[in-house]
Amino acid sequence: MKAIIVKKFGSSENMTWSETAVPQIGSDQVLIKVKTTSVNYADIKARVGTKGKGNLPFIPGLEAAGIVEKVGPDVLNIHEGQRVLAFPHDGSYAEYMRADAQLTFPIPDNMTFETAGSCGIVSFLSYHLLANLAKMIKGETVLIHSAAGGVGTTAIQTALALGAGMVIGTVGNEQKMQIAKDAGAHYVVNYEKENISQLVNELTNGKGADIVLDSVGGKLTDQSFDCLAKYGKLVVFGNSCGEYGTIPAGRLHSSCRSVLGFSLGTTRKERPEVLQKMAPHVFQLLEAGQLKINIGKKFRLDEAAAAHDWVESRKSTGKVLLMVNE
Repeated sequence: MKAIIVKKFGSSENMTWSETAVPQIGSDQVLIKVKTTSVNYADIKARVGTKGKGNLPFIPGLEAAGIVEKVGPDVLNIHEGQRVLAFPHDGSYAEYMRADAQLTFPIPDNMTFETAGSCGIVSFLSYHLLANLAKMIKGETVLIHSAAGGVGTTAIQTALALGAGMVIGTVGNEQKMQIAKDAGAHYVVNYEKENISQLVNELTNGKGADIVLDSVGGKLTDQSFDCLAKYGKLVVFGNSCGEYGTIPAGRLHSSCRSVLGFSLGTTRKERPEVLQKMAPHVFQLLEAGQLKINIGKKFRLDEAAAAHDWVESRKSTGKVLLMVNE
């Protein structure tokens, strides 16, 4: 089979379109013929070498959709020929991939491979952050950073579907403001030019946001805490700016505010059953049209390096999709 293989950490030039063996599956795994996969920022961090201690060479990619070609003898809930979304065992930038059965999800008949191949990370993550981790209550105010990206636009829609009273999005440049507005944000602000905490406090009459979803980090985390309501929850699930913010513990006590951390990658490895419980809720939102995945741009799989460059340029919006086995 053909796959994108990273043989050396560094720039996108180190991503090669190469011939490699079709993966062998274990007794509790499935082999999937990939139709679509997508670019997540974690793929770029893995390629550069700043995400953990990845072994070289490797196939990048964290999610994909396709058709089940083969199932292991211990797999009971998945069958050959089934259309599925899956989080791969090794990587998804390939014509075939293997996945643990517990991380493989049959998709509804009316769901396209484009939606399925781009919705896994952003929809599961958004739903879990808001519904399960922050335990959002109807009417609450939600502040979402990096609101024009794949997770951001999905989180905006998810918050609205769960009954948020006000959704405020932040973006890094003026060109991305309309993307967040189109996703449903009531207000969108540019965190590079404006004081986020001041604006959010003004919009909420001094109360602040009940929930903040922060994947950026750095100074934006500090500003977020300055506009977090009493009993509010700051959810940290990334640091795309390259740094983490610093929250003194003393600021948590009397305000009854909390800081929560989450990693979808860790959860896939340590508690995959959490994702199984989430899937029906996520698919229901997608089928009902309450959640629509914004696909910003499509590339062929052999153009994965160009897709990475596009995401790294910070010009991309929504999800960037890689088309496979067309």
